[in-house]
Amino acid sequence: MSKLTIVANIKAKSDKIDLVKAELFKLIDITRAEEGCLQYDLHQNNENPAHFLFYENWESRELWQRHISNQHLKDYMTATEGAVEEFTLNEMTHIA
Repeated sequence: MSKLTIVANIKAKSDKIDLVKAELFKLIDITRAEEGCLQYDLHQNNENPAHFLFYENWESRELWQRHISNQHLKDYMTATEGAVEEFTLNEMTHIA
């Protein structure tokens, strides 16, 4: 199976940008150390600071699914409850 690319868009509420950003930063080092993580990069929109994007590459969907059930993601969800306006996640396959 091909590697799995994840594009996750997180839009914070305007008064919760700093909170969401701080909690997203907490995910980076621990996730990059996980089995199967090839790339885990956080971006912030230059024109809309409330919009964050994770660009991720994983060895397999199975290893990514293991990642999404980890405690640090549960902790993030708890810490940002009510602070995120919109969240979209796209599972992608590199084709060219």
